[in-house]
Amino acid sequence: MTLSSRLEEAEPRSSNLQSKRFDCQFDEHRRSHASVIPSAQQYPAAAAGCHDRHRSASGQYAWFWHPKAGREETSMAVKAMKIRSFLVAVTLALAASVCGSAEQASADTTAQLNASQIAADMGAGWNLGNQLEANTNGYPSETAWGLPTVTQALVDKVRAAGFKTIRIPVSYLRNIGAGPNYTINSSWLNRVQQVVNYAYSRGMYVVINMHGDGYKTVNGSWLICDSSSQAEIKAKYQKVWQQIASKFQGYDQHLILESMNEEFTGDYGQPTQPCYSNINSYNQIFVDTVRKAGGNNSSRWLLIPGWNTNIDYTAGNYGFVLPTDRYRSSSIPSNEQRIMISVHYYDPWDFAGTESGTITQWGPNATNPSKTSTWGQEDFLDAQLKKMHDGFVTKGYPVVIGEYGAIDKSSFDSANNKYRADFARTVAATAKKYGEVSVYWDNGTNGQYGFGLFDRRSYTVTQPGIISAIMSGVGQ
Repeated sequence: MTLSSRLEEAEPRSSNLQSKRFDCQFDEHRRSHASVIPSAQQYPAAAAGCHDRHRSASGQYAWFWHPKAGREETSMAVKAMKIRSFLVAVTLALAASVCGSAEQASADTTAQLNASQIAADMGAGWNLGNQLEANTNGYPSETAWGLPTVTQALVDKVRAAGFKTIRIPVSYLRNIGAGPNYTINSSWLNRVQQVVNYAYSRGMYVVINMHGDGYKTVNGSWLICDSSSQAEIKAKYQKVWQQIASKFQGYDQHLILESMNEEFTGDYGQPTQPCYSNINSYNQIFVDTVRKAGGNNSSRWLLIPGWNTNIDYTAGNYGFVLPTDRYRSSSIPSNEQRIMISVHYYDPWDFAGTESGTITQWGPNATNPSKTSTWGQEDFLDAQLKKMHDGFVTKGYPVVIGEYGAIDKSSFDSANNKYRADFARTVAATAKKYGEVSVYWDNGTNGQYGFGLFDRRSYTVTQPGIISAIMSGVGQ
């Protein structure tokens, strides 16, 4: 995520401002990047929102800038969790090894959809957030941040609610072995496949990515764009994606691979070099590697981000370079693409993500100006998504709003969920208007400051109004 224009409330503009939260790097309860991030005295509302959308379901936080972990653990608790996670992984891996190959397609016999067709067919999307990207001390574990094991029943509930696409964030981290082979732990890759199959076997579109490996303060991270070890990083990146793509080579176009998540230096402001050039290189390595991995990978739709999934820094003249696709299947018409562009949208952040009760309303139906942000309303949203349409959709590259949403502030304003629904409906409808796909961010947390739409333990819908709004927005 990036530093949003939510900090520019008095004079909104479009530098590194499309993203969605007041990002904070914590070091034993204090923020670093002091030269970049305004003080609490300057922006008290933003400072109050430092804990972001990746708060664990337990309501606790990790003390680093990208707070996707759930909590600090005692050494004994960590050891216990490792043992438990290992046992669960072994059990699930055995199941995956039995059912995985049976559920995948041996050949892509489905009709190949062009850009506009697949964007329309993907419909409403939902993120399985805070699960397969969760980790303990750099070892991925889907229960590490307080959520239960992912099940077929959960995915079935999501599908029954009307969602046609599921994005599954995945981290690999210390489940990658040493070079030169950089072998992925087979139990982990089998579990990823099993969760993919939960949705794929039901006819849903599935997006899997490399999610947490690019954050500097996450234990075990390594995909660091401003590191001096680029030769090693790129070799590792190629080997890892080669294994992932080979694992899924028999899956048809309902499986979409996404090269990375919110890749950038971790510093806010305009993109810098050589980091952006390295991001472009990662995307090119990804496309070339997947295409050469055999099976349906030569015609698979691939999803790539620009700088930190930021709209302005992807659509604007800041250094983003589309990868070439020279190894794709000759069966793809020459005037069509098979690459998608990924961006995220959480503006205005003081409404969508700041953890306070100050700004709780959004849109034309807002009734209290003091509770409504001074920027980031419908006109801003339309202009941002139009940039992506004009820059990419018109050229045959579908755009995926891979994350969007607003946290629950109904404890401060009983009408808040109505405005959250208005926001979700408008993002979904505007994306559809411009031929784009929208994928709601659900972090599994319900209640105050949560993004959750479902209870992942009871498999019940917790926000029917927001789900209904999303379906209305995409016309389902």
